[in-house]
Amino acid sequence: MADYLLLAAGFVLATVALGLVRILRGASAADSMMALQLLGTGGIAALLLLGAATGEAAVVDVALTLALLAAFASFAFVKAAGDAAGQDTTVKSAR
Repeated sequence: MADYLLLAAGFVLATVALGLVRILRGASAADSMMALQLLGTGGIAALLLLGAATGEAAVVDVALTLALLAAFASFAFVKAAGDAAGQDTTVKSAR
């Protein structure tokens, strides 16, 4: 079973490598950010598969930390893009 999980992790890493090409050739900042999100998601998937194959709990912790950092990176990108466009990106309560 571990062999199949390692094979799946290798496949995920191969698709992430294609996303890396898109990052390097990105036409716009949004294209590059979407490719970076793909890179993060693929990296998380590969780490989780690797952790399941080897039984190492530390690998799963690293994957979850990477997922948290990817969420913060997305938020920061949207916030910066809104600020650059002159839009108000603050959250207002609906009363």
